Amino acid sequence: MEDAGIYARESPTLGAVVQLGVVGGRVINVSFPDSMPDDAETDHPLLNRIFDYLDGAKDHFDDAPVALTVPTDQRKVLEAARNVPYGETISVERLARLAGLDDDEAKDVRLVEEALRSNPVPLLIPDHRIEATGATPEDVAAALRRVEQG
Repeated sequence: MEDAGIYARESPTLGAVVQLGVVGGRVINVSFPDSMPDDAETDHPLLNRIFDYLDGAKDHFDDAPVALTVPTDQRKVLEAARNVPYGETISVERLARLAGLDDDEAKDVRLVEEALRSNPVPLLIPDHRIEATGATPEDVAAALRRVEQG
């Protein structure tokens, strides 16, 4: 993987740009801007994989190197979200249990919801597979779910 930079490409499937921020060979940010940033490169191996996925290739991205800069309690939630299988959608409460939290505790459910909204690398950590508002814009999340439903 490239060492550092901003990489982006327009996706007709999503109606948005897929943008990666990479530092030290790890993805630190995934976003979906409306237009291409002027300083972005378009060629990156992970972008190629993402666009293959958007064209229907099944890819879980669980081996994509990410650098999570989130609090430890949120990291546990995001790591659990990363393990939600391709094509599945689960509830916030189920994700709480997968992260070792108590889904009957309001503070634990709030922690899960906050972690999903703070997800720095949506798609690679698939918050679109959770029945909650995550960092992925809702229209993009809906398009990603359609891709995975085939």
